[in-house]
Amino acid sequence: MTTQAPNHARVVPLRPPAAPAGADRPPAPAREPLWRDLVGDVLRRERLAQQRTLKDVAETARISMPYLSEIERGRKEASSEVLAAAARALGLGLGDLLALTQGELVRLTSRTAAPARGRPVSRSGGLCLAA
Repeated sequence: MTTQAPNHARVVPLRPPAAPAGADRPPAPAREPLWRDLVGDVLRRERLAQQRTLKDVAETARISMPYLSEIERGRKEASSEVLAAAARALGLGLGDLLALTQGELVRLTSRTAAPARGRPVSRSGGLCLAA
């Protein structure tokens, strides 16, 4: 007869255990908004401000209505060509769309987070994207 060792698995937690209720712990940092969510919000806001339908804008931009809907809901990362087409369909340039989106990003992040200590902060108000 052979004796086998008990089959026990070792569990390694991926997150630190939660503090017990009532324990003093700092509040969780605010989640940075995703660019695709912000772009979608701006596109939807501009479309609704013009009182246009999703179908109308999608046809003018020559993209499918379901795809434009997913972009507006932040479900898809659209290419620059698709964003430019959607912006043009709304009477905007790609730069206009990006500037409006950057403004939304600044608005959302400036009230929820202070700049990290020692990190440079842009005061120009301009858009800067790096690859």
